[in-house]
Amino acid sequence: MINKYIQEAYKILDGKQLERELVEQLMDLKGEDILDLMSLANKIKKKFAVESHVCTIMNVKSGMCKEDCKFCSQSMHNNSDIERYALSSTSDMVAQAKEANKADIASFGLVTSGTGYKRVNPEFKKIVSSIEKIKEEVPHGKVCAAIGLLSDETAKVLSEVGIANYNINLQTSVDAYGDLVSTTHSSADRIETIKHLKKYGSKVCSGGIIGLGETMKQRVDMAFTLKELDVDVIPLNVLVPMQGTPLENQEPTPVSEIAKTFALFRLINPTKVIKFAAGRETVMKDYQGLLMTAGANGYLTGGYLTTRGRDAQDDAKFEKELAMF
Repeated sequence: MINKYIQEAYKILDGKQLERELVEQLMDLKGEDILDLMSLANKIKKKFAVESHVCTIMNVKSGMCKEDCKFCSQSMHNNSDIERYALSSTSDMVAQAKEANKADIASFGLVTSGTGYKRVNPEFKKIVSSIEKIKEEVPHGKVCAAIGLLSDETAKVLSEVGIANYNINLQTSVDAYGDLVSTTHSSADRIETIKHLKKYGSKVCSGGIIGLGETMKQRVDMAFTLKELDVDVIPLNVLVPMQGTPLENQEPTPVSEIAKTFALFRLINPTKVIKFAAGRETVMKDYQGLLMTAGANGYLTGGYLTTRGRDAQDDAKFEKELAMF
């Protein structure tokens, strides 16, 4: 027999919204009830968010970030052994974009380490000109970016150049950000960037990380904040503990809890793209397909900045099989 709170949540299929009070009841589900919740999340995806979203990224500037994000191997506050380099050449960015296009990956993202670009400086101009060159050389591809915090001025420039999606993750709930993520900047800085981008009509990709030490309530709080901000794509990462960071020995989150989290994000944001990002292959392994049937309708393929990813051809076969569910 289906849990009464899950039964009540079926009203989403009729276009009704889910109240926070009901979500708080669903947060406590255990065992087979989680499978029923996943089934509902999959039905909601099939009805409201059927289009698949696949993307890949290029780390175009690596390491030496002055922010102190606890999970990040690129922070200068941490001691991770990673490759560090300045902004890549435009020709290298174009070449990688062409490779993604050949692999039938529609969205190609440029990602930089660092705080961001609050003014139009020479490095920002180079990124913009590189985006323009990619759009010229790969006319059917979509160019995305994740280059940190923006001002009204730089958000306007990116919107004018025609950025497809801009990624800036909230990572966790607003109230927990200082404790779980960073003390050198706040969630408010990230939310301000999202609002600048939305003001100029840019699509925003913003989500977070499961496994920082947050509670289920804090994950739900983030899901509702993303709903209020009306972001377009919600990437969910499962923490990959990186050596040399404060979270290198973090205990893994149980698969059942991660599956429940994915399902709740779908129930709270029924029409949005929910993208399974880092942790698919390295942490979730045999269970990644399970999570893709818990409401996700997108995934990140290839590498994840400083961690390995999965071959795009393998992912294409993976997606074809998932379509049967």
